[in-house]
Amino acid sequence: MRAGRLNRAVGIVIAVIAGGAAALLWFAVAAGGPALSESPAQGLVFGFWSILYNTDAPAPRVLLAAMAMALLLAAGVATVDRRIVNRSRRSLDPLTGPLAPRVVMAATRGEFAGPVTVTVLIPAHNEEASVGQTIASLLQQSRSPDRVIVVADNCTDRTVERARAAGVEVIESVGNTHKKAGALNQVLAGLLPGLGDNDVVMIMDADTMLDDGFLAAAVDRFTADRALMAVGGLFYGEEGHGLIGQFQRNEYLRYGREISRRRGRVFVLTGTASLFRSRALRTVAANRGVTIPGTPGDVYDTAALTEDNELTIALKSLGGLMISPSQCTVVTELMPGWRTLWAQRLRWQRGALENIGAYGVTPPTMRYWAQQLGIGYGVIALGSYLLLIFLMVFALDAWIWFPFWLGLGLLFMAERVLTVWSGGWRARLLAATLFPELFFDMFLNIVYLKGVADIALGRTATWKHLTPAPARASEEAEQA
Repeated sequence: MRAGRLNRAVGIVIAVIAGGAAALLWFAVAAGGPALSESPAQGLVFGFWSILYNTDAPAPRVLLAAMAMALLLAAGVATVDRRIVNRSRRSLDPLTGPLAPRVVMAATRGEFAGPVTVTVLIPAHNEEASVGQTIASLLQQSRSPDRVIVVADNCTDRTVERARAAGVEVIESVGNTHKKAGALNQVLAGLLPGLGDNDVVMIMDADTMLDDGFLAAAVDRFTADRALMAVGGLFYGEEGHGLIGQFQRNEYLRYGREISRRRGRVFVLTGTASLFRSRALRTVAANRGVTIPGTPGDVYDTAALTEDNELTIALKSLGGLMISPSQCTVVTELMPGWRTLWAQRLRWQRGALENIGAYGVTPPTMRYWAQQLGIGYGVIALGSYLLLIFLMVFALDAWIWFPFWLGLGLLFMAERVLTVWSGGWRARLLAATLFPELFFDMFLNIVYLKGVADIALGRTATWKHLTPAPARASEEAEQA
């Protein structure tokens, strides 16, 4: 199945297209930019602050052209995305879209598969520090799960003992060398054949805590729409970890806001907590190695670094309908240091690139290609912006203010603050200072470049387990 796909070439393709787009824009601006005024003017701010300023601004035609291009590109991506989704939903072909809503509705018309049940699988590798809190957040839900299973994978700590003490089942993986995906495949192989179409499987990380009402909202969705194949959670970061923690919380707040604006339309069925109709998982396993990448019979592709993102693309490729409701929120663990954050984000980025490389350019992956190209273009734009500021600071004897660009900067700052407003004063303050978050974004951009370079050069990728923060471990020990 992987033959004929892009694989390693995905990094080169993304880099060439994004770099070419940036070069075209640079030449267009350089060729059509206005001539600068002869010298800056001098003025007073607040009656005492003497500044030099320059009122030069791009020509109106350049501004209008840039705005038109941005709007056309955004509208084009949204239109293509909508058409692809609508085509999938209307499909009646059980071969190309076995999970398409109309196919599922036709197959289940007049049948009642019983009430929706929820079986929770919690994959865990040495998670004694957090697994107790995760289980507690499940059992305290207003709508309790029907079954909870901790999938212990090669644990060498007290994860198994903690889970059993919390009153849930534990299944230990046997001879597994494929980490989280392999352990889940082992359990799902025995679990799925006995589940009906209204039996739902929830996969959640062992360092996640559900907000109350999560399961109730998800079950209501599955009950109301038998064509719905998956429900994903909206995650936000735990408290703590200082400045690096606030960077991540702000990032997650903006992601959640974006999903809400899309009315729950899913980018990724997050591994923090997502629910799947059993029919969906069985269909994925049946199509592995046939119409989607992977080993026949496996639900998760063990070759994927980011198994959650890959499973999302697999379900979309089969026509599955999915959503992330605003009521389904979870608290997830944050990376406590720059080294662990680097490892996490490099895996995410490398995995995302490998996923679209494995699937190639198809209607369900068009949005993911556009997203990666947008990130690549943003890397060039932000890097150029910071470089030009650096050069200007050291090249000029006196700072010259440009009211036009200062106004745009204030608009950008306002957008940054408003998009994290719900996160409280710390989130707003960090966003208002602007440059710390820009440097954090640059850190993520460097991760992106490393991922592109690694995949283009064919470097072997590794999956690294990230050890829980010591603070979480000590808190759990005190509660035990």
